[in-house]
Amino acid sequence: MKYLVYSLLILAAVGCLQQRTKNKNAQQPKATLTDEQLLDSIQYYTFQYFWDGAEPNSGLARERYHVDGVYPENDKHIITTGGGGFGVMAILVGIERKFITREQGLERFERIVSFLETADRFHGVWPHWLDGETGKVKPFSKFDDGADLVESAYLVQGLIAVKQYLIDGNEREKQLSARIDKLWREVQWDWHQKDGENVLYWHWSPNVDWKMNFAVTGYNECLIMYVLGAASPTHPIAPAAYHEGWARKGEIVGTHEKYGYTLKLNHNGALEQGAPLFWSHYSYLGLDPRKLADKYASYWEHNVAHTMINYQHCVANPQGFKGYGENCWGLTASYSVEGYNAHMPSNDLGVISPTAALSSFPYSPEQSMRAARYFYENLGEKLMGPYGFYDAFNETENWFPPRYLAIDQGPIVVMIENYRTGLLWNLFMKEADIQQGLQKLEFSL
Repeated sequence: MKYLVYSLLILAAVGCLQQRTKNKNAQQPKATLTDEQLLDSIQYYTFQYFWDGAEPNSGLARERYHVDGVYPENDKHIITTGGGGFGVMAILVGIERKFITREQGLERFERIVSFLETADRFHGVWPHWLDGETGKVKPFSKFDDGADLVESAYLVQGLIAVKQYLIDGNEREKQLSARIDKLWREVQWDWHQKDGENVLYWHWSPNVDWKMNFAVTGYNECLIMYVLGAASPTHPIAPAAYHEGWARKGEIVGTHEKYGYTLKLNHNGALEQGAPLFWSHYSYLGLDPRKLADKYASYWEHNVAHTMINYQHCVANPQGFKGYGENCWGLTASYSVEGYNAHMPSNDLGVISPTAALSSFPYSPEQSMRAARYFYENLGEKLMGPYGFYDAFNETENWFPPRYLAIDQGPIVVMIENYRTGLLWNLFMKEADIQQGLQKLEFSL
């Protein structure tokens, strides 16, 4: 009953959004929501991408969902492992926020874990894409048809949070927690130190071996992969892989100042204003950056600076794009008028991605709240669909495609919750293996 009442309150508070979306030409009054109500509604609708919109057999997140029904290929049953990891964290939020019951969440987690136990894995590592109906690998590209260690790291990050959520529950929950622990222990992180090199490689294929040849060196979105690799109780990587590979023997450190903020890490492939904002989101959905530091950086200071430079660039709006300003900002990788693109200050195409500002709530609460209100109050009828705000828009081009991507929707739910309660940070950081891995890499907490 509590769940039903709470859900009805949320639906009542934001019902006018759905009505305005259906009747775009009608003059409908805008609901006045408090900040808390607005965050509730954003989380509720975005959560539905991973609940109502999930691939039905696996229970995991679809790679994409297009409201207009136009897909680049027949991929309605293709799930994304990284987005699936974001999704299980979103389901935890759904339970805590009473969007669903704990029993409903547990049933979905059981379906997901059962699927992952039998799906294609390569030395314990899942591929980027899986067919949700069969569990077989769906090649992401010609030679990317096997293990994807980065996407698997995002999945494992989410599974560890679920494990900790269930570990002290009833017998059924404890059993599922133990099954998740087994999956975690079966990932062979050290296999991806190709021939014992002091670096991790992103891909391995049973058909073409190491042909992708992508050694992951920092700084980018992949810090969590190295942390998990060091934390593994069964297949750990050598600390030298972190310091020589990821940190490039110290060359990861740099000083780049813009708008009064300083980035102390060199961003791969980006100029001094920093990379797309998802670099400050994906690895930190569970890995708590608030006190996280090593000899290279304070990751809280780094992520705040990264966010604020992105924000200030949009306020300055050097290219004069329509809509940009204090209330409308956020550049990250998303759909774009020119296809999928990595938007950032040095690659600004006039495309704002709601996930950029909304997933930055912990780092920029005032600026993110202004953006949330602008998206809702000014663009709601154009930008709002069944699963929250659409992936991206461009006011200059009057471009508002009704499409979603799992990897962009997930961080919205999770990072808003981390801002509000620290839920996912607290769960993930409770894992003793993670604490030991961070100590091994000489992090202070």
